[in-house]
Amino acid sequence: MQLALPGAPPQQSASQLLRASDGKMRMDYGNTSVITNPAAQHAIILDHIKQEARVIPIPQISQMPKIPQLGVPGMPGAPAPPAVQSVDLGKGFIEGHAVTGTQLTFHMPTMPPVPGMPKAPGMPQAPGAPQAPGMPQTPGAPKPPAMPTVAEVWTSTSLHLPVLTKITGSFGQRTCYCKNAPTGEPHPSAFQIPPGYSLAK
Repeated sequence: MQLALPGAPPQQSASQLLRASDGKMRMDYGNTSVITNPAAQHAIILDHIKQEARVIPIPQISQMPKIPQLGVPGMPGAPAPPAVQSVDLGKGFIEGHAVTGTQLTFHMPTMPPVPGMPKAPGMPQAPGAPQAPGMPQTPGAPKPPAMPTVAEVWTSTSLHLPVLTKITGSFGQRTCYCKNAPTGEPHPSAFQIPPGYSLAK
């Protein structure tokens, strides 16, 4: 993965993602690995420095409690979800993998301004005294339109995983590139706690 911030040199970090045919996934980055097992409804976080494993339950979506619809009106001035424009980029090949591309363009919602502090009341004027005219306000310069966020995603048709992702916005550009992705079934031990690791409490 490469992150390029405005005015700064690009920073790179490596990660690895494995996916089994039964839905298990493993992501390795730095000294940490995260293994998710939807069937067992848990995730395992491996700390390779401390050689510790932490098991965290993850409920299935069907078991999530439903929030009753109370008909409460939305917050005044709350930003609406951004409208997304999607463009089909067609098919191609990346690192020997057949991929399909999609480009998503959207504007991040702007938060409503924080209401200002109430103004202190002015000094009382003597009866019959003329009021001083208020100073005219200078019209503000028009703000330039906000830069849209553009995400370009190329997904492997066989692995169903993103091979190349580019996200560009006001924050800079973030590129995630999957090189030499394995096409075979990962070994089952990749989704288990390694021998010698202790369970963190």
